[in-house]
Amino acid sequence: MTLPPLSLRARITALTAATAVLAAVAVGYTVAAADGDGRAPAATAAPGLTLDNAPGLYHASRGGTALSTPYSPSGTGTADGARSRSTGLSCGRFHASGRSAVCIAHHPGLSQKTKVTVLDRALDTRRTVVVGGIPNRARVSPSGRMVAWTLFVSGDSYASSSFSTRSGILDTRTGYLIKNVETLQLYLEGRRYHAPDVNYWGITFADDDNRFYATVATKGRTYLVEGDVKTWKARTLRRNAECPSLSPDGTRIAFKKRVRQGTEDPWRLHVLDLRTMRETPVAETRSVDDQAAWLDNSTLAYALPGRTKGTSDIWTVPAGASAIAPSLLLSDASSPSMVPAAE
Repeated sequence: MTLPPLSLRARITALTAATAVLAAVAVGYTVAAADGDGRAPAATAAPGLTLDNAPGLYHASRGGTALSTPYSPSGTGTADGARSRSTGLSCGRFHASGRSAVCIAHHPGLSQKTKVTVLDRALDTRRTVVVGGIPNRARVSPSGRMVAWTLFVSGDSYASSSFSTRSGILDTRTGYLIKNVETLQLYLEGRRYHAPDVNYWGITFADDDNRFYATVATKGRTYLVEGDVKTWKARTLRRNAECPSLSPDGTRIAFKKRVRQGTEDPWRLHVLDLRTMRETPVAETRSVDDQAAWLDNSTLAYALPGRTKGTSDIWTVPAGASAIAPSLLLSDASSPSMVPAAE
């Protein structure tokens, strides 16, 4: 099974199962912001900084601090040297939307655990959840009600690489917590499906706080699924689609598609029109091993390996067929999340 953000089934097979090695692989360039000394996320943000008074591009820095950098969706963008403001939060992954934000980071201790910190618009802690695994993905629904995360975990008997994923969802309004979405009733290509190797990752929410999209993997194949929180069911929409990200207008999904076999760089970013189910490759031809973020309805942001080993840079590209080349947005940064100015 292919796992994000590194092709773990292909790559980790060649590695030992040693905990230190696995952790180093899992905290690759797309989670390069994980706190190096293993500290849990800070309980409070930097004094005075809120999602309301510091709109812009939120992202994780190399040292693990979530930052906000001014950004203009009109096309001027931002650049290295733009004055960033620190949230004071140490995050392997950070995402903000609506009235909430989420920060996930390694939790101190001998075992592999992650602390999920849910914050309000003032970046004050609303709830914390400690779950087993290594930080990988994080998303908040457009309203801020629903929060989701994906972690790398080890020890599943079916995983020949000794690695798999575990995704969870928290309803911040009701407090209902789902630590493992693998309890979903899955319909694979129209038929009810059961298998011990089913894994989900890369959850992205629609604006109704009920519908969501994710990747499911089983028997060596990946699928894009559409899920329903109320009925707790999910159905596959197409094969070979990973790390979905729903556009702000809810009409398209950005995802990474395996276009090459037997290589360390197999993926290319595509955009799927949900009405026509037609997919379009974007102008970025490098292998993007990340869950892309939408900066607006026409622009994607994503992480690629940086010039320095162990770092990443954030790039942007038009979301669809375009002759406009990808553009470097920020160096030594990952986990982009656009927070617009309050209306």
